Amino acid sequence: MPHAPARPTLRLAAVLALAVLTVGACASGPSQPERTTLTQEPTVEVAKAAPPAVVVPPRWPLTGEAADAVVDRPAIAVKIENPREVRPQTGLDQADVVWEQVVEGGITRFVAVFHSQVPAEVGPVRSIRPMDPAIAAPLHGIVAFSGGQQAFVRELGQSGVQLMSQDGGAAGFYRKKGVMPAPHNVYGTPTTWWENADAGHSASPPAQFAFARRADQSTVLTAGTPATLLDLRLSGYSRPQWAFDTASGTWLRSEGDTPATARSGARLAARNVVALRVQLVDSGTKDPAGNPVPETVLVGTGKGTVVSGGKALEVTWSKPATDAVLTLTAPDGSPVTLAPGVTWVELVPASSGSVTVS
Repeated sequence: MPHAPARPTLRLAAVLALAVLTVGACASGPSQPERTTLTQEPTVEVAKAAPPAVVVPPRWPLTGEAADAVVDRPAIAVKIENPREVRPQTGLDQADVVWEQVVEGGITRFVAVFHSQVPAEVGPVRSIRPMDPAIAAPLHGIVAFSGGQQAFVRELGQSGVQLMSQDGGAAGFYRKKGVMPAPHNVYGTPTTWWENADAGHSASPPAQFAFARRADQSTVLTAGTPATLLDLRLSGYSRPQWAFDTASGTWLRSEGDTPATARSGARLAARNVVALRVQLVDSGTKDPAGNPVPETVLVGTGKGTVVSGGKALEVTWSKPATDAVLTLTAPDGSPVTLAPGVTWVELVPASSGSVTVS
């Protein structure tokens, strides 16, 4: 049997072929998974809501107090007298700003400025003095008065204000019976004066002081020292005092030791009292009784004291011109801001008066 040895050789070849196929299969490794292409979704822009508008309430320019609405009308500066026999006066409790000045004989007179409130009646109304233009001119409004030397009246008219003079026949003045004899019985109605404002004097006044938004943000509250009493000597006749009242947060006025009130019965009070040390000079004129008429010098610079909210602060005041607004500066040179509310300005003679804080 010559062909028998060929069979093992065929079997071996088959085995080798199978091994080669198996190794090849193992070398190729496991099958790779199919790749998936991810499609990015388009970006959607979401509109952002606008922030709510900040609502800033309007504020009365002479007090800095917020209001639902501020009436556009001029300020009215009224000359009101202050000897003992005419107290209590009418309307002082409704003024935004009150200036106190020394006149002849050591008595004082007020320049009461009305804007945010409308008193039914004010008085007794008296005559003007040579320092009144420097007080009234920055208001660009109306000055109501009864009498005055012609030179004083002329200077006041030249300062840019509108004059409402009882002697000049302006409406709104009358003599009130049963109070005092003439000339201490002239009273007036501010509504009538407002109605007669001319086109050049019908706008609201500019702010006369810088005010903080809140009392606790005012310069006196943040930089001042504790105080409860402001004792002033304007003359031998006039010694007003201001005492801090914690309950109301205001300074209450007294004439000497007597509490000062208005005819309404309301106590005269202020959020801020500004005591300015000023020069008092002879105006070169005399009143009908022959007394020299003094003039307070308000154009220039000087020292002062401001009390507000149970604190006091020494300041420097400056007023470069008759129609310029008075500015107050703190010891560090920064502008002084007052607490919103009524302000009284006391013009204290530097040479003969005094300012005592305790």
